[in-house]
Amino acid sequence: MSDIAVVEQIMDVAAMVCVFLSAVLSVAAGIGLLRFPDALSRLHAATKPQIFGLLLVIAAIALDQRSIATLLALVPVFVFQSLTAPVAAHMVGRAAYRTGQLDTETLVVDELGPAIERANEGRD
Repeated sequence: MSDIAVVEQIMDVAAMVCVFLSAVLSVAAGIGLLRFPDALSRLHAATKPQIFGLLLVIAAIALDQRSIATLLALVPVFVFQSLTAPVAAHMVGRAAYRTGQLDTETLVVDELGPAIERANEGRD
């Protein structure tokens, strides 16, 4: 077996491992969405594995295709997803807080409460 064939097999195995790990992250996120008690905890379960899972899928595609052009096409996908997912989760979390969709007993530090009170005082 030539050295090139061995390298290609290693890259194929690495791609399969990346896909498997991203599937494990997806399952963990799904379980977290079902099991966690409130919206803020569920957001944690949904957004944390999402970015790392996407990175693993992009790595698997790049390893499978073995093309710099493919990798360069996938990098903006990762960058834009990395920029938009935290912002979207932040906004959903604020909306959940304002509508009372959270478990206040598990909330360790409430940094948003005083800011909302100050904003509401300004309306009066």
